[in-house]
Amino acid sequence: MTLFDGLSAFPITPTDTDGRVDTNTLCRLLDRLVKAEVNSVGLLGSTGGYAYLTRTERQRAIAAAADFLGGRIPLIVGVGALRTDEAQYLARDARDAGADGLLLAPVSYTPLTEEEVYQHFVAVAETTGLPLCIYNNPGTTHFTFSLELLERLSQVENIAAVKMPLPKDDAFDADLAQLRQNTPDGFAIGYSGDWGCAAGLIAGASTWYSVVGGLFPVQAMKLTKAAQAGDTDEVKRIDSFFQPLWTLFKEFGSVRIVYAAANILSLSDASPHLPILPLSPADQQRVAMAIEALDRLGPD
Repeated sequence: MTLFDGLSAFPITPTDTDGRVDTNTLCRLLDRLVKAEVNSVGLLGSTGGYAYLTRTERQRAIAAAADFLGGRIPLIVGVGALRTDEAQYLARDARDAGADGLLLAPVSYTPLTEEEVYQHFVAVAETTGLPLCIYNNPGTTHFTFSLELLERLSQVENIAAVKMPLPKDDAFDADLAQLRQNTPDGFAIGYSGDWGCAAGLIAGASTWYSVVGGLFPVQAMKLTKAAQAGDTDEVKRIDSFFQPLWTLFKEFGSVRIVYAAANILSLSDASPHLPILPLSPADQQRVAMAIEALDRLGPD
């Protein structure tokens, strides 16, 4: 397997009320990922709240994660930032701390043109020599990569993968065929949007970039392995235990849910970064019920 294959698990980055990263709690979360043998850790993605953290706190998180993982599991680090030079600094910080790969989203305030995004990615990709994954997340960045732009970027040295949103109507076969026709052999195509990613793996996607994998890695690995094996009956069975959680993800957004779930499991007492508010007590109870449903999947 390559760096951008299999289950890439994205944990939260717990902080105190002053925004300082709680490295002890972060490592407690990472320990669950190591024990579950996920294929990679995605640090400082959207779930990890990268956009809300200072450069110093990002450095603190990366250093703690790289030291704890110690090369046992590859570490992919998000380096998205408003300015190109800032993203380059963050990429160097990640490399120097021991990251194995980078994840870059086109963060913006002023809407970006395709040429601006292209130049931004080229500049960051040239900075470190680490393999870089394009983060195509129009739901948060409000920028959608065209097929033509992805084709151009896939030709750039060090740009090795793309993290795609779920295709319309779950048309994974057509989406993958089109992307592969327009990108080099070996360019890794993966998806985020947890409730649809098993179908993506069955269709032949390289990677599941997973929010739920960052908190429930054992169950997520079960779903991953069944999907990679093409066992559609087993995928359907396992996915049924996730359904209450998928419903909440779609209703509230996954970040709010995983923070509540981490608190319910006594893995963290952190809250989402303001202005994002914690869930109400009634909705937290719904999360607890979804966890109970997932627990019935069992450890084996």
